[in-house]
Amino acid sequence: MLYIIRHGKTDWNVRHKLQGRTDIPLNDEGRQMAEAAREQYRDVHFDLCFCSPLIRARETAEILLRDRNIPIITDDRLMEMSFGSFEGLENSFQIPDCPVNELFFHPEQYVAQPGAGENLDDLFARTGEFLREKVDPLLKEGKDVLIVGHGAMNSSIVCQVRGLPRAQFWSAGIENCKLMQLP
Repeated sequence: MLYIIRHGKTDWNVRHKLQGRTDIPLNDEGRQMAEAAREQYRDVHFDLCFCSPLIRARETAEILLRDRNIPIITDDRLMEMSFGSFEGLENSFQIPDCPVNELFFHPEQYVAQPGAGENLDDLFARTGEFLREKVDPLLKEGKDVLIVGHGAMNSSIVCQVRGLPRAQFWSAGIENCKLMQLP
């Protein structure tokens, strides 16, 4: 079985800042969310955990799996989508005609402007490669796999596993520290 979970909250989540690849740690609320998830999902079996190398995801994985003998393996393909020059931008929805907002309102039409990070094609390519190379063989062996990641990165996995069109990119509603079983 495949499971995904998004990292706990950060100060940038609270301030509605685009994080992307910026390596922002969990805040106290995020750590508490991970602790609560640890308790809530303690009886869910995982054979191993793949994790984004960004600190907010790694810390979430470490808290979630503390005292469980489950390997945590980082993979760069699980990093959050890059927002390039838009990383750190606060409240983009309050900025009329901000190009990055297209990703959130019409993901099927989103094209990253030069310097504005990753396109969905790139995100889907790297996460799809990760699924084919690392996850699919383990699932065929009957393993239970956990991925600890990010909102956009996890959404790309959901779309690929469930065969969803890009127009439904955000339809799974990837909340902080909520475990999702796929498919």
